[in-house]
Formats: sequence, C-alpha cells, structure tokens
Amino acid sequence: MSDLKLDAEGLYLELQRGVQRLLSADTALVGIWSGGAWLAERLAADLGVAAGTISSALHRDDFGSRGMAKADHTRLPFDVNGRDILLIDDVLYTGRTTRAVINELFDFGRPARVQLAVLVDRGGRQLPIEPAFSAARVTLAPGQSLRLARAGEGRFSFEVK
Repeated sequence: MSDLKLDAEGLYLELQRGVQRLLSADTALVGIWSGGAWLAERLAADLGVAAGTISSALHRDDFGSRGMAKADHTRLPFDVNGRDILLIDDVLYTGRTTRAVINELFDFGRPARVQLAVLVDRGGRQLPIEPAFSAARVTLAPGQSLRLARAGEGRFSFEVK
C-alpha cells in the first residue's frame, strides 16, 4: 500500500481548466473507457461540449494476456471527420492504451486533430505519447497502480495499490 494521497476532485477542477484552454469551436471530448469516460461525461456537462466514449479493447497489443474485454463501450455520437478530438483519460502510464484508442478512433474517420488531456501522468512511457495537458504528475513504483473511482453521486477518488 502507498502513502500517496491525491485529491481527485481538486485535480478534476484543474483538468477542467486545462481542457477549457484546449477547446476550439469544433472540439469534441472522447473519454477513454472507463475512468476517462467518467471524466469526459462530467467535463461535457460542465463545459457544454459534445462528448463520446471510446474503448481500446479491439486494438490492444496485449489482449492475449489480458483476455478480450467487452468491446461495446465505444460511443461516438458525432462525425469525427474533420473534427478536433480531445481524448480524456484518468491515468497515463505506458501510452499503450492511448495508441490503441487512436487506432480505434481512426476506424470512425479522420479527425482534423487529436490531443490528449489526462488527470494524472505517472510517467513510464513505452511509446512516444505525451499529453497536451495533465492535472498532475506522480511517480509510483513499477508494481503499483493508480485507479480512478467514482462514487454514486459522481465524486471522484483514487485507489493506489
């Protein structure tokens, strides 16, 4: 167990400010299933922008070891062609989920631009992927994990294992 304490609600407010600066008139938020989807849903309501959800399940390079997850979490209720897409995720680590999600996104069309905003960047990248905005950067031991949790009333917290 870790002594790391992160204020998920405080970081959400910081993420909201960062996302607001990245928005253009044609930006849609796309939350990465599941924590990123929760964040995108709340950001869309707070900022009044379009939002969708995307899953990395069909494009994971490690699905053999993880098993095939339920892959029907992708919901993009708008045309991605020519649109600015702002991917939203809870925790960025290796970059492999982001790579898979970009592949999935291009199955739906060709966006004008794709950016990434994350609640927490924990470093440890295996791919050349960097967020346009991160509310926090933390260092965890390689065996540790950081997971966003959402309470029934929509408030966020973190679980560190």
